[in-house]
Formats: sequence, C-alpha cells, structure tokens
Amino acid sequence: MARQRFQALFLSLLFSLLTLSSCATVTPSTASATADGIWDFSMSSPFGAVNAVVTLDTSGNTLSGTFDLGNGRLWAIEEGVAATNEITFRIDRDGSPMVYDMSGTVNGTTIVGVARAMGAEAPWSMTRKE
Repeated sequence: MARQRFQALFLSLLFSLLTLSSCATVTPSTASATADGIWDFSMSSPFGAVNAVVTLDTSGNTLSGTFDLGNGRLWAIEEGVAATNEITFRIDRDGSPMVYDMSGTVNGTTIVGVARAMGAEAPWSMTRKE
C-alpha cells in the first residue's frame, strides 16, 4: 500500500514538473547585440580624423544607414551585413576613389572595429547615443 502511494506521488510530481517545463517560455540568449540606433563615431587615420553621427538599421542580416559628418555631408552605408554581433559595410567617400571597408563588433553600447582603405588600416569606435 505504501509502495502504491509512493508511486502515485512520484508520478504526480513527475507529471507536474513536465507540465511546468512545457509551459515555460524560453527566450534564447542573443549573442547578437543589435546595431540599430544612433551612434557617435570616431576614427583617426593617416588620412585624418573622422567624426560623425551614424544611424544604423538592421533588417535580418542586412545593415543600412548613414554617416552624418555635418554641413550636409552624408555617406550612405553600402553592402552592409549584420551577423550575430559582427557588422561589415562599405562607405564611398563622396564619390572619391577612397572607399572604406569597415568591420566591427557590437558589444552593448559600443562598437569597435577596423577601417581599411588604400592599403591602410585604422581603428574606429562608436558609442550609442542615449
């Protein structure tokens, strides 16, 4: 008799645990930090300093946006890709022969990366505007 009560209690407890676990909402952890938003960009390179306000927007794996350098100068992000927390894109500087190939890693409120142009590399960073 005690054995039957133990089995019934065990099965009841097991059924309750299975029911609770199937009802739980599981939110996958996102290693990908979103790049969406407005950012303060800065870069020092052999070609000079660049500061801009950058607007980034992701849609799936596509990254788009603009660099606003002030005084009406806008550079569009081209060929942008966002995969997990990594971003890559190109910037054509006002139609000049200098094209920046950019790559970076999103980490919460910062993005740190490298720009490549004309055989040179320069580190850059962005901080999310509040």
